[in-house]
Amino acid sequence: MGKTLVFGASPNPSRYSNIAIKRLVENTIETEAFGVRPGIVSGIQIKNKLDEFQNIDTVTLYINPKRQQGYYGQIVDLKPRRVIFNPGTENREFQNILEEEGIQVENACTLVLLATGQY
Repeated sequence: MGKTLVFGASPNPSRYSNIAIKRLVENTIETEAFGVRPGIVSGIQIKNKLDEFQNIDTVTLYINPKRQQGYYGQIVDLKPRRVIFNPGTENREFQNILEEEGIQVENACTLVLLATGQY
């Protein structure tokens, strides 16, 4: 399984992005994290520059559709195999852009996918 980028990562343990990092690490999935606030979650450093990431298989989104707009090009440039739109992040405009680039789109919950062995 390829590397996952948690996009919108938070050092706050009550945030779903934080829980997702922990679950990905527990499932021995290579994990990277991008967010506004620095921090470390389960040994994963939250970085704030997208040019630091390479060889990303999956981007799992934890930012709302309005904030996503500023990152469309940068996420496409990462050339992930798939982008997961977690609940509350669904964005038809961005999904269309990704699909036009040949990137798989999933409207799903990363935590549920991991818990059910479907990740």
